[in-house]
Amino acid sequence: MREIDIGLLAGQTLALLGPSGCGKTTLLRLIAGLLSPTSGAIAINGAVVAGPGIFVPPEKRQLGMVFQDYALWPHLTVAGNVAFPLEMAGVGKAEREQRVMAALDRVGLGAMAGRNPSALSGGQQQRVAIARAIVAEPRIVLFDEPLSNLDRELRETMVAELGALIRGLGLTAVYVTHDQSEALTLADQVAVMKAGEIAQLATPEDLVEDPSSPAVAEFLRLGAVLPLLRKAEGWSFEGKVLGALGGPDRAAAEVLVTPRALRLTEADGAVLTGEVLAAQFRDNGYAVTVRLDPGTGHSGIQHTVQISSDTRLRVGERIGLQILPAHLRWFPAHIATP
Repeated sequence: MREIDIGLLAGQTLALLGPSGCGKTTLLRLIAGLLSPTSGAIAINGAVVAGPGIFVPPEKRQLGMVFQDYALWPHLTVAGNVAFPLEMAGVGKAEREQRVMAALDRVGLGAMAGRNPSALSGGQQQRVAIARAIVAEPRIVLFDEPLSNLDRELRETMVAELGALIRGLGLTAVYVTHDQSEALTLADQVAVMKAGEIAQLATPEDLVEDPSSPAVAEFLRLGAVLPLLRKAEGWSFEGKVLGALGGPDRAAAEVLVTPRALRLTEADGAVLTGEVLAAQFRDNGYAVTVRLDPGTGHSGIQHTVQISSDTRLRVGERIGLQILPAHLRWFPAHIATP
């Protein structure tokens, strides 16, 4: 980890987003006190908990934790699971029972206190894990990829429920995930990480509208990044002159082409053409994947783009594409990856 500098306001959710091995779980473990930083400092609510000559153990950092598999004990009831942190802290039985029921009521499970976790649905088990995480009224709740073991359809359903629950409880949270849709749905701020560094820290809206590099744009699957060269007639892609698209005053650049930066047109007469590889129905239209035809200056790299279409296009169909300059995001050519 290096050059990490993040602040989190009370009541907000920070998502640590990135592929496996990028450092997001290491950063979470540093916050939790499961690892000690070799340099720098970590402060919670203004108090330094790790730094030169200082290390506050995990149990004294006032943190809650929700694990990847929820880590519920099958031999304990729902109430028994939630009560466990209070038992470890030596809280008396009467106060413990009161706080457990209050936590379960907050997540909507007060009526299920006596049940076994195995009798609950996945979403209910997640709520038990959250109740256990908040029962001691922590300053921050840490989520370690809590939805990663679920299939896509269930994950999409539960991420909306989890987001509503986090906001409804007013939690301050750090949420680790490799799934960009989770991060963009849940978080107030998203830190995109790569190789132990933060490539970009921004709101979900700013990440989508203004990615800091081609690497961030491609990781977020915002669109295709195409290399362009400036000619006298305008920008060109693999020898195909695309015309005056605006952009920087440079001999070369990279450009992010999102679906809204492209308009479907007839293949005959179009400069940019391609073949439809797939068409998937999405809400009120189709998400279409197009393999671009190479030009005379073909680099050997196969480029694909995404477009939106009101009608279903056939796989193998040849189409033309028009670029809408107002929706392009420009980068310097050969920018170093974050």
